[in-house]
Amino acid sequence: MNPILAEIYSTVIPSAPYVIAAYALIWIILLVYVVIIMRGNQKAQKQMMLLEEQLAELKAGK
Repeated sequence: MNPILAEIYSTVIPSAPYVIAAYALIWIILLVYVVIIMRGNQKAQKQMMLLEEQLAELKAGK
């Protein structure tokens, strides 16, 4: 093996677990964020449906 490549690999390989852990952490955080946003969106949609129903009832009563 080329000595220069061996030196590069010896500096990169020890840090690989940290890089993999960082990527995994970023993906987990992103997934949790998306789930939280989706739940909030569903809650907002339910509230909008209730408001639309109440508005329809008010219009029908007039």
